[in-house]
Amino acid sequence: MEHVLTLVVRVEKNARPAQTDALETAARAVLAILADERSDGEGEWAEAMAAWQDNRIRKITKRARGAEWRRAEALPGITVHGSGAGAPDQHPPAEVRVFPPTPLDDVPPELFKLQVSGTDFEDTTDLPPVEPGVPILWLNPALEMSSGKAMAQCGHAAQLAWWQLSSQSRKEWAAADFALAVRTATPARWAGLLRSDLPVVQDAGYTEIAPGSKTVIADHPHLRTR
Repeated sequence: MEHVLTLVVRVEKNARPAQTDALETAARAVLAILADERSDGEGEWAEAMAAWQDNRIRKITKRARGAEWRRAEALPGITVHGSGAGAPDQHPPAEVRVFPPTPLDDVPPELFKLQVSGTDFEDTTDLPPVEPGVPILWLNPALEMSSGKAMAQCGHAAQLAWWQLSSQSRKEWAAADFALAVRTATPARWAGLLRSDLPVVQDAGYTEIAPGSKTVIADHPHLRTR
């Protein structure tokens, strides 16, 4: 049975997160649930996580505010807070809650009723340089995606990197609170990344973009030294 992992981003009226902060926070949220002890072994989410990862890795991003957000927060999951990257003085730090995967036809009503549209964000200041050693998720410069779609794609890229890391590298990343950056590659950089053996997300084409589109490449320093 196919499962889906739901990400919910908090979007209050007149208080929208910046684009890059939302993307980075979504990716960190996916890593948080992958690393959580409840997702492993005999943990309460382990069976659902295994069923999800053994099939198509489907993710969906929805938005919530006010009472909707409070109802979502009451469900089992993990809330991850962003840094405000992209305009900390003009946007609130992103808040993204990730939930254990559920069968496609059994999504909790509190999540099923939430809207997918309305998740188009923007950065209103220049992004700072990425600190050395910080993993970067590079967006395909030739594709146009809604913020919600891009959030799911960045989460997938982070997951692909996580799968390829050693146990020690995973521990180090978790200890750093899954620090990462999201940037849009230049066409030249994207072409070079495609020639590497770094993890690349190839979308199934359910929404917005053509099947097989390569959306995000995960550039983790530990994957360059294998």
